[in-house]
Amino acid sequence: MEFNQQQSQHPKSAEERAAILANPGFGDYFTDHTAVIDWTAGENGVGGQWHDARIEPYGPIALDPAASVLHYGQEIFEGLKAYRHADGSVWTFRPYANAARLNKSAARLALPQLDQDAFVESLRRIVAIDQQWVPTGDGEALYLRPFMIATEAFLGVRAARKVSYRVIASPAGNYFGGELKPVGIWVTHAYARAGRGGTGAAKCGGNYAASLIAQLEAEENGCKQVLFLDPFNNEAVEELGGMNVFFVTSAGKLMTPALTGTILEGVTRSSIIQLAKDRGMEVEERTITLDEWRQGIASGDIAEVFACGTAAVITPIGLLKNGEETIGDPDAVAGEVTMALRAELLGIQTGTVEDRHGWLERLA
Repeated sequence: MEFNQQQSQHPKSAEERAAILANPGFGDYFTDHTAVIDWTAGENGVGGQWHDARIEPYGPIALDPAASVLHYGQEIFEGLKAYRHADGSVWTFRPYANAARLNKSAARLALPQLDQDAFVESLRRIVAIDQQWVPTGDGEALYLRPFMIATEAFLGVRAARKVSYRVIASPAGNYFGGELKPVGIWVTHAYARAGRGGTGAAKCGGNYAASLIAQLEAEENGCKQVLFLDPFNNEAVEELGGMNVFFVTSAGKLMTPALTGTILEGVTRSSIIQLAKDRGMEVEERTITLDEWRQGIASGDIAEVFACGTAAVITPIGLLKNGEETIGDPDAVAGEVTMALRAELLGIQTGTVEDRHGWLERLA
């Protein structure tokens, strides 16, 4: 797909950019451009085509107040990172997996499918024009946020016939900020992230909006993230507000909740499973209950717990707060397996460890 390119007339100065890159935070600042592709349905809503691929200056989106995304939440998104390698080139990690997941989400939200090569090309084009924004600090990257929104102006309840796909980019540091150390997690019993037959397996804004009240509950209790359970399945562990969960047993087995349709199929999750198998570890994907977590920590059968996602990569979990109950150790240190998997994954992404599986894609 050919992209027309329009240079920003008001890019941030080199001084402004340098100040931002010195302390990028996460999702606080944005590069000078955005990639855009529009979609219009065919006659009577049948078929449709993508058109007008372009690179535009970053800025506000003009939307009609009746745009479907504003009323019915017809929206999906992805998240991945671009890494600066030692030779100055810029690479991303498993973008075709993100493209495939975007299309799975699109199918669930009645949005159009986007050609996977067009998805990757949109990343390539925005990184090419904004590659000076890719940070070089330890653990830093350029976070890429592709998203698709329904832009048709109407108030009838049906799939929109006009859609916009866009990519924005943001220099990113450590997701939780500061030194990497085990985080505290809050268990919510009042709220659920997703339900059977719902949108839990799709990466859509509504899932995250529904998790925010529980996230506030977590923060009020001194925790960084919230754990969601399946109350209809013996309090089975689902996932955190934005990350998947893994357990390492004392016998060296890796366990994670099975994908049941209510859990997002994380790209980082599947990568960790592969890296663990490469190490000869046994990997189990199955139902894991809160009670098993509790008993496993008490007996020592569960030696390490960690969360994973594109933004945070791998983050060790030290303590689980379940009301007045605490599970784990607030002074826990990151586990050996956790940190070894994290180091290998980051090494592949940043080009210091061999990419045995062909996961990297050069963008610039």
